[in-house]
Amino acid sequence: MTAKAKAKPAPKKEATKVTKKAPVAKKAPLKEAKVSSTSRKETLKISVKAFEHRVVDEAVKKIISAAKDTGSQTVGPIPLPTKIEKFTLNRSTFVNKNAREQFEIRRHRRLLLINEPTPETLETLQKLNLPSGVGVDIAIVAA
Repeated sequence: MTAKAKAKPAPKKEATKVTKKAPVAKKAPLKEAKVSSTSRKETLKISVKAFEHRVVDEAVKKIISAAKDTGSQTVGPIPLPTKIEKFTLNRSTFVNKNAREQFEIRRHRRLLLINEPTPETLETLQKLNLPSGVGVDIAIVAA
């Protein structure tokens, strides 16, 4: 640094009046408007499961026809991956270790979506007669 930079006098501070500022009111966080239950869109998420694919397809056709008869829109059937479980067993208990049998269980699944179901749709789905061996899970999802 040069001598000029060191020799500069500091600026003089003048006495000023300190005034208090009025406290600023904090803004309240905006609240989301409540959505009435009539404007909410609901969808029925139906998953159909069975060991035979023909039975699953038959059940899905019945569900779709029942939903369309009541005036609801359907999406699907969406085929989900088939889960395959394999089991290997010995044919005999003591000898012949190399003689084995393999079995498998296939679980076929389909997904259906029913947009904006009516109460009539829910009633017809509950009364629907599906083939035996079919598992149906119904969930109501708010979209």
